[in-house]
Amino acid sequence: MSGLGGFRSAGKRARYEAVYDEALRAMPEPAAVRDLPTAFGAVRVYRFGTGGEPLVLLPGRCGTSVAFRAGIPALARRHCVHTVDPLGEPGRSEQTAPVRDGADQARWLDETLARLGLGRAHLLGVSSGGWLAANLAVRRPERVASLTLADPVATFAPVPPGLVLRALPVGLRYVSSWARPRFLRWATGADPADTVEGRLLSAGFQHFRTALPRPVPFTDEQLRALAMPVLAIIAGRSVVHDPRRAYARARALLQRGEVELWPDAAPVEEVAERALRFLPGS
Repeated sequence: MSGLGGFRSAGKRARYEAVYDEALRAMPEPAAVRDLPTAFGAVRVYRFGTGGEPLVLLPGRCGTSVAFRAGIPALARRHCVHTVDPLGEPGRSEQTAPVRDGADQARWLDETLARLGLGRAHLLGVSSGGWLAANLAVRRPERVASLTLADPVATFAPVPPGLVLRALPVGLRYVSSWARPRFLRWATGADPADTVEGRLLSAGFQHFRTALPRPVPFTDEQLRALAMPVLAIIAGRSVVHDPRRAYARARALLQRGEVELWPDAAPVEEVAERALRFLPGS
C-alpha cells in the first residue's frame, strides 16, 4: 500500500470544509482543540469535559469527531472525552506519510495517546473505528484500559463481499452522485441529508480519496489474548458483517467480554448510554 489520502481538488476541499464548519457549529463546545504530531501526520483531537478517566472516541469511515455529536454530552459529564479525526480520512487531520498496515495504524494512534499524555485510556470505537481500537488493544494492550466496540468492522466476522460490491460505484466519477446517497441510505438506514453528521459523511465520500489498507481480521488467538474488559455491541441490521456470526465469535473468544446483539441499529446516543453503564468509574 502506498500513497496518501487527500482531497480530490482544492475546490472539493473548500466544499468539504464548509460542511465540516457547519457540523462543528452543531457540536458541543470543546474544552480544547489540538493537532498532535505523529510519524504519519498531524491528528486532530477535540477534548470535552475535564474530569473522570480518559475516554477516546474513534468514529467509522469518513465520520470524523462529528459522528459522536449526540453522545458527547452524556459521556463528558463523567469522563474526559477525546474525539479523534482518524488519520488518512476526511476531517482536520493531515496525513504526511503512507499508512501501510495494521502496525502503522496502531503506531499513529499510540503516538496520539502519548501526545495527549495518556498512559492508558478507555477506547470507544464505531465500525472501522472499532477495528482501530481493537487493533491498538491487540498490538499495544498496555495502552488500553477497556474497549467499547459498536459494530466493529473485520473484528469478529469478515466484511461481506456484497458490501464491497455495493461500495464500488460510490467512487466512480459519473455515477457517484446517485450511487453515494443510495449506498449510505442502505448502509446506515437513514438519509444522509437529514442530519449534519450525515451530510458530512456524504461529503467525505464525495470529496476525499482514501489510501488506507483494508482492516485485517483478527485471529482467534489475538481475540482470546485481550485481557481488558470489552463491551461488544453487534447491530442486528448490520451490513459490515454477519451479525449472528460476529456475536457468536465474540461470545466464544473474549475473556472479559460483555457481548450484546441489538435488534436493529446501534445509534450513537444509545451506545453512549450503554457505555456509561459499562465503563469503570461511570
